[in-house]
Amino acid sequence: MLKLERFSCTFGNKLALDAIDLIIEPGEKVAIIGRSGSGKTTLINQINAQLHDRAAFCSQQQGLVDSLSVFHNIFMGALGRHHFLYNLLNLAYPFKRPLQDITAIIGSLELDCPVSQPVSRLSGGQRQRTAVGRALYQNMPVFIGDEPFSALDPMMSSRLITLLMAQHNTVIMVLHDVNMALTHFDRIIGLCEGKKVIDAAADTLNSDLLQAFYHCTADAVISPAQTPTQDGV
Repeated sequence: MLKLERFSCTFGNKLALDAIDLIIEPGEKVAIIGRSGSGKTTLINQINAQLHDRAAFCSQQQGLVDSLSVFHNIFMGALGRHHFLYNLLNLAYPFKRPLQDITAIIGSLELDCPVSQPVSRLSGGQRQRTAVGRALYQNMPVFIGDEPFSALDPMMSSRLITLLMAQHNTVIMVLHDVNMALTHFDRIIGLCEGKKVIDAAADTLNSDLLQAFYHCTADAVISPAQTPTQDGV
């Protein structure tokens, strides 16, 4: 489904990704972890660039339109499925079917606000769930997310990740919570200074190893049998 070979990317004088090799097959549930600045967002953007025709993408920027309602922001996920005139009329007078479908999505995301609520009046967590709702409404086989639940508490994040897993064949997500990665995903990729230092099945890893990974250098290549130290392995 996706293949990167020795992929590198620079921004100015900074090497964001350094010779990344990566294959992701259909049906995988992949978590990407690492310190701030490790290259996670650059990698997830490259993955989205390759899979955009079959993937729903939630970026950190969210891409919401503050002046529009929750309903219309979620409906934007389906703009490509309808004629321009249909979309225009639905903007002024929401049709019954999309209104029902989007109301159901709002309920599944535990988004406790009216569908007519302007996005400008939402909290950070509500905005994140609205962006996820737009992705769900795209009805794609792949979900790609860049820390889509960072403003939510762990219990709600866990419930919503379970929802995404049930509705998408493949899920690829940047996370900041290593316990969430271990609990919900079957594969974990760890980046450090633009290099891939972990790529292993989640059930072969543990919380102590992943917490220690955040203190490793890019020269470390961590396998499930290894215990990383401050200076590498």
